[in-house]
Amino acid sequence: MAESFDVVVVGAGPAGYVAAIRAAQLGKKTAIVDRQWLGGVCLNVGCIPSKALLRNAEIAHLLRERGREFGFSFENLRLDYSAAVRRSRQVADRLTRGVGFLMRKNNIAVFMGTARLSDPHTVSVSDAEGKVTELHAAHIILATGARPIVPPGWQVDGRRVLTYHEAILQEHLPASVVIIGSGAIGVEFATIWNAYGSQVTLVEMMPRLVPLEDEEISAELKKAFEKRGIRCLVGHKVEAVEAAGEGVRVHLSANGETLSLEAEQALVAIGFRPNSENLGLEAIGVQVNGRGFIEINEHMQTSVPHIYAIGDVTGKLMLAHVGSAMGIVAAEHLAGKETVTLDYEMMPRATYCQPQIASFGLTEAQARQRGYAVRIGRFPFQANGKALGLGDYGGWIKLVVDEKYGEILGAHLIGPEVTELLPELTLARMMELTPAEIARNVHAHPTLSEVLMEAAHAAEGNPIHI
Repeated sequence: MAESFDVVVVGAGPAGYVAAIRAAQLGKKTAIVDRQWLGGVCLNVGCIPSKALLRNAEIAHLLRERGREFGFSFENLRLDYSAAVRRSRQVADRLTRGVGFLMRKNNIAVFMGTARLSDPHTVSVSDAEGKVTELHAAHIILATGARPIVPPGWQVDGRRVLTYHEAILQEHLPASVVIIGSGAIGVEFATIWNAYGSQVTLVEMMPRLVPLEDEEISAELKKAFEKRGIRCLVGHKVEAVEAAGEGVRVHLSANGETLSLEAEQALVAIGFRPNSENLGLEAIGVQVNGRGFIEINEHMQTSVPHIYAIGDVTGKLMLAHVGSAMGIVAAEHLAGKETVTLDYEMMPRATYCQPQIASFGLTEAQARQRGYAVRIGRFPFQANGKALGLGDYGGWIKLVVDEKYGEILGAHLIGPEVTELLPELTLARMMELTPAEIARNVHAHPTLSEVLMEAAHAAEGNPIHI
């Protein structure tokens, strides 16, 4: 006999477990299924442990490169990278246990195993021993996530060629590494390994680093990385990755010329593909696009209305917080409650390399391409007292504003802790505030957040401290 639920969520990452909690809060009998982890990739081998490693990297860089500036000196400084990895695992494990507690608190039934839809209302779960449990559901939410893209012929062996999964778990610090791809994973691992003394080469096929960000952000990051000793090869296509003795050889091409790099390891960080196969979607009529992402409407419904999809498997915006927001919308809609429509273009985006990057909305180039008359509000951290006191004053904030109505079209930040500064701007956008209101909002002094006020003053044509 199948167990019956109002909602069965397939996938227990930040999209899935949040959807399950919200459904349970709304009175729905809820179950969640995952083949490996509560908390998914993000809590276990992604967002959370990487931030712990980045904190260690920040301290390592400070001690190795800037100790004298702060009055510290060491004759025999020893950095233990394996200790940093072990600390990151402790952080991840603590949060994973927290998700388990939340499932119990909200009376959500947890099933560990591989899920497949055997019919439009039944999820079959096969556990590690081969036992099959059938879950009958009035509504199903698919939150199965995505996995790294590895081109044919690139053999990930976990020793010489890695994806983020192997990289985040290894306690071994590579002496040299080629990182292929300069998205968030690429630039964050470049930051971590460089801080501990690895020789890092970052390869990007597009003409600039972090190519989805504003062009000025890309240029500022490249300058900062090269100052740290990270070699940045933009506009270079990787033709092949092959084993070379105890290391790896990466073959590149650019402008009709070829180049080969040798290193101890290579990290492949060029994108993700959805985990939409082997779920039984085709047989029940759930539509996917040509790249395998599940198609949804604004309520997160698939082509089968009682089946929803959220998070990375939809390809809307592969960020944990976006998946969580999608999960709440899905749960509220299936419960018949009032909810919101998400604007993916205006979602906050955060990259935790050093310097940090934060952004939302349109780049300056995109705004002009869409026909907006644009004015820019800009302020550098170099003129911010708190940043100077921290000794971390590279970078700036840039507001992209519609000249006609004063609407904030986008914001682009690079510098110290800018990921923490973004919410004021996204809230202002959501509540239809203009730079005039941000400028009039008194910000405590001295704080990094003053750069928001100063940039808003600049957007209004009245800069104070520049």
